[in-house]
Amino acid sequence: MADLAAYHWLFLLAAAPCVGSFLGVLVARLPEDRPVVFARSACPHCGVTLGWRNLIPIFSWVVQGSRCHACGARLSWRYPAIELAALVIAAWSLAVTPGWIAWAGALLGWSLLVLTLIDLEHLILPNEITLPLIPAGLAVIWAIDPSRVAQHALGAAAGFVFVVVLRWVYGKIRGREGIGLGDAKLLAVAGAWVSWEGLPGLILLAAVAALAVNGARAVLSKRVGWSDEFPFGPFLAAGLWLTWLYGPISLGGSITIGSQ
Repeated sequence: MADLAAYHWLFLLAAAPCVGSFLGVLVARLPEDRPVVFARSACPHCGVTLGWRNLIPIFSWVVQGSRCHACGARLSWRYPAIELAALVIAAWSLAVTPGWIAWAGALLGWSLLVLTLIDLEHLILPNEITLPLIPAGLAVIWAIDPSRVAQHALGAAAGFVFVVVLRWVYGKIRGREGIGLGDAKLLAVAGAWVSWEGLPGLILLAAVAALAVNGARAVLSKRVGWSDEFPFGPFLAAGLWLTWLYGPISLGGSITIGSQ
């Protein structure tokens, strides 16, 4: 068992592309309320059921020339891209965090990847992904250091309340919704994983990144207005991921490495 534990990193890297394949299914089906677990994978063009030879992560897409084996239609590059992204997340987690915490970090990163892709395409953050991450984060912190659970629970509550208050203030000023409750739940997830201490820097990272991207869009397209819908979830997800791996930003602007 000790020998197996020493090679846990190899198991995580081997599992990552397979997990990425499942994440692709979640991204495609969850927003449309389609079955995720009990429905067989099929070609989106001709509907033919895919066998195991067609579902080997990355390999099948490359060998088949990015085309369906039955109808020849071109398959989206998104499938191998998500599988590769899952592998990168696992390797990144292993490089920064020790032992079993790397597995917990990879699960967090994979979940954030799904939320990011769904929010970018559909402007929603599904409860099926966000809500379980709150008790999962508290459970991970309990396993690391039970004395810190209360701080992280407070962080989850603070994250949710912060967005709800911001949403209410914006509605009073602008007369319409400016931020969704999905973002409130995602910030609650952030508080559960990185505590209330990590929230200020996380929000700062997300806000600066969102302003930079939105500013670039405005310069390049000149079609971005104040009333345009803009997904903030991906930026919160990125801020959470970086804060989990490297710790909260200090008042001096430095980042504490390996704070977990």
